[in-house]
Amino acid sequence: MRTLDDLDVKGRRVLVRADLNVPLDGEKITDDGRIRASVPTIQALAGRGAKVVVCAHLGRPKGKVDPEYSLRPVAARLGELLGQDVAFATDVVGDSARQTVEALQEGQVALLENLRYEPGEESKDDAVRGAFAEKLAGLAELYVGDGFGAVHRKHASVYDVPKLLPHAAGGLVVAEVEVLRRLTEDTERPYVVVLGGAKVSDKLGVIANLLTKVDRLLIGGGMAYTFLKAQGHEVGRSLLQADQLDQVRGFLAEAGKRGVDLVLPVDVVAAVTFAADAEHEVVEATAIPADREGLDIGPKTRELFASKLADAKTVFWNGPMGVFEFDAFSGGTRAVAEALIGSDAFTVVGGGDSAAAVRRLGLPEDGFSHISTGGGASLEYLEGKTLPGLAALED
Repeated sequence: MRTLDDLDVKGRRVLVRADLNVPLDGEKITDDGRIRASVPTIQALAGRGAKVVVCAHLGRPKGKVDPEYSLRPVAARLGELLGQDVAFATDVVGDSARQTVEALQEGQVALLENLRYEPGEESKDDAVRGAFAEKLAGLAELYVGDGFGAVHRKHASVYDVPKLLPHAAGGLVVAEVEVLRRLTEDTERPYVVVLGGAKVSDKLGVIANLLTKVDRLLIGGGMAYTFLKAQGHEVGRSLLQADQLDQVRGFLAEAGKRGVDLVLPVDVVAAVTFAADAEHEVVEATAIPADREGLDIGPKTRELFASKLADAKTVFWNGPMGVFEFDAFSGGTRAVAEALIGSDAFTVVGGGDSAAAVRRLGLPEDGFSHISTGGGASLEYLEGKTLPGLAALED
């Protein structure tokens, strides 16, 4: 895979596919982690005299212009982080984009409007997607893929454009791939994976693949209740995917056969309703009252999980242990994060809600070996799938 060092960028227009898909409250960015992660590659190119044209998506506008998903606030924040103005094009491949790009001088940066305003970006029709890719590629002379959070998508800006321009991987993508290879090749043991989040169905493939690789698998979050139900326990009104029970029973049997220590909660924080101020109590995980729902792992489980992480040499964590957005139900997620921070292991936070939780809970990001910018991409890599965006960069 070529890197920035393999490109002569001085005086040339370089299209950078970044991942700037940040959460917004109106026009206020509530978590700028992905923007900050994109800065080093953009700075490196600008510092070498490139005319940097950044493109990215935001949300799901479904091929239509929707002001709610404009990247304008992102351009402003990117400019603050770069310490220079970022020119903003009000379209993707139209007059504004062409004029904005043509006006760039060496070392300057521009950001195009949301790629997903264009139907061709996500089209499953190769011809439609390819036609848009040609227009996008026409804005630049070189391409740098640095949007790791999108490399598992077969989208025009990720998959088709690098086929049309001399290309390389940005620093962020290179770092992410190095980390993922460390999680899948010659991994230092004990190797522990912590999975949380709402749905088992989102992680079927990765669980199946990890059961062949890990020493311990700790399950928390909403998905844990389907595992508990599969063991025959009452889970009350907790999140349950009844259609996945047979699949989960298979995972439990496979873990036993392979000698994988699959660890489930022993107690949970059960609430009368899904609300920040809901009445709640700690109950045994095997006896959740019928009128309550589990919203976090309990104190005994936090201690149990910490003990299972204590001697680990490699840890991958993806998915919160509870509804961390509510203070009353954030303790489990905090406990896992703090156990990783205090560990001597190589610790990887698998992006998405886990990374958001780290920042929301005010935990030091440098307390982890790596925080991924791409939860979905990380999981698909660990599942053993080919990621279209990485394949395009390797060609």
